[in-house]
Amino acid sequence: MAGLLWQQELDARVEFRSFGFQEADDSAVPVPFPDDFEWGVFLRAHVRRFDVFSAGHTHTASLHVRVWDGRPDAEEGHGGWEEQAEIDYESVTGDVAVWGTGRSEDLIRLGRRGMWRVRVCCAGRAEVERVTRSEGTAHGVERYRIDFWPKAG
Repeated sequence: MAGLLWQQELDARVEFRSFGFQEADDSAVPVPFPDDFEWGVFLRAHVRRFDVFSAGHTHTASLHVRVWDGRPDAEEGHGGWEEQAEIDYESVTGDVAVWGTGRSEDLIRLGRRGMWRVRVCCAGRAEVERVTRSEGTAHGVERYRIDFWPKAG
């Protein structure tokens, strides 16, 4: 059974339905966010970066990030999520920055470099789409859980 190493709460400032995660050292990212963002794709992997397509245009999404020592149990990835996907991610620094309308001041500290598996789950998509259309902005309506664990082999 995988053990939870740490977790943190962050915000992502979504703009044009997009935000991303990339190496804290921008020089290690061949194509930095938001270049080559793919509209309509929930989770898209790039080299040392991954992008998320939000259901709301401009808003602040809530992120709950967890770092594990191994793959979380299957039940950890299911539970009322409207969208869910997994990708591989390479970290050359062990630190990940969140990008949206700009770079977040807070970093996700993985604790080591190497290959990681990432699972992104999301809830509140229909509601954030409705709120951003009718009211213009929203805060914390769309919620994400992002799990990182070392990739085996």
